[in-house]
Parts: sequence; structure tokens; C-alpha cells
Amino acid sequence: MDDKSVKEPIRKKWIWVVLVLIVLGNVPWYLPVGTIEPLILGVPYWAFIIVIFSLILCGYLSWLCIKEWNIVEDIEEAEKKEDKE
Repeated sequence: MDDKSVKEPIRKKWIWVVLVLIVLGNVPWYLPVGTIEPLILGVPYWAFIIVIFSLILCGYLSWLCIKEWNIVEDIEEAEKKEDKE
């Protein structure tokens, strides 16, 4: 039996702070209204900002699920119950 404990990231405040910062960066509210220039490969620069922050968000959420989240599954619960009996 491994010694993994149940971890739920919802209780860690730093996770929420980073998530809010990434989401705020993903919405280009901080750019001047109506700006299109400069174009990068024919696409406005704010579109690249959105794509970059979206990739950061995907990577961050994936990392959270892999490293910061450990939920006991039904099979693990059944094994623990059998071990106690």
C-alpha cells in the first residue's frame, strides 16, 4: 500500500492567485481599445497574447492535476477497506 495522502488544491490560496493572474492576462483588457497594429504573420498582436496565456493556462491546469491533486478513487478505497478487515 502506498503512502499517498489525499490532496485537494482548492484549499491552497496560491493556486487560486496564480489562476486569477493567468485568466486576467488571457483577456487583453489592458491594451488600448481598437489596436490592431502591429500585425504578426497577418494576425493582431493581442491574438498572440491570448494564445500564449491560453497555453500557459492549459499547462498550469495540467500540472495541477498531475502534481497537486490526489483523490482517492473507488478502487483505492476498496483496497483500504480490505486491508483493515
